Amino acid sequence: MRFDQTPLGGAWIVELEPQADERGWFARMFSREEFEARGLDPDVVHANTSFNATAGTLRGMHYQADPHAESKLVRCTRGAIYDVVVDLRRDSPSFRRWFGIELRPDNGLMLYVPAGLAHGFQTLKGETEVSYLMSHEYVASHSRGVRWDDPAFGIEWPPAERIISERDRGFADFA
Repeated sequence: MRFDQTPLGGAWIVELEPQADERGWFARMFSREEFEARGLDPDVVHANTSFNATAGTLRGMHYQADPHAESKLVRCTRGAIYDVVVDLRRDSPSFRRWFGIELRPDNGLMLYVPAGLAHGFQTLKGETEVSYLMSHEYVASHSRGVRWDDPAFGIEWPPAERIISERDRGFADFA
C-alpha cells in the first residue's frame, strides 16, 4: 500500500499496489502495522457496504459524535464515487475545509477518514457498491450530519440529478 496525505490533517489516500500475474492480481488493502506507523487508528470493529442503484445518489455528510467518533477506510468496489470529507475539528488548521477524490475499482484508491471529519459521497455510475472498514460500532444516538450543500463548506460536487434521503437533506446548516 502507498499512503499520500490529503490537505486535511489525518485524512489519507491509500493506494493499492497490486501484484499481477496471469491469473489477475492480489493486493493488501489493510495492515495494522502500516496504519499504526502513520499514527492512524488501526482498529476495525465493523465492516459495512452500501449498494446504490442509480448514478447521482448522494449519501452524507455523516459522522459520529464523541465519545463514539469513528475513523473509516472507504473503497469503491463496483461503479464509481466522488468521495468527500469535511474537517469539523475546531482546533484543526483545516477546520471547515473539504477534500474530494474519485474512487473506482480500477484506480486502486481508498480514502482514510479520521474521527472528526464528516464523510459522504455521490455515485458517478449506477449499480455502485462501496465498502467501509469502521473503527467504532454504530451508535444511533451519536449519529450526526452536516448538509451536503452547506455554504459553510462550499463543496463542489459533480453535476447530477441527485437522489438524497430526507434525513440527509434535513441536516441543519453548520454555522
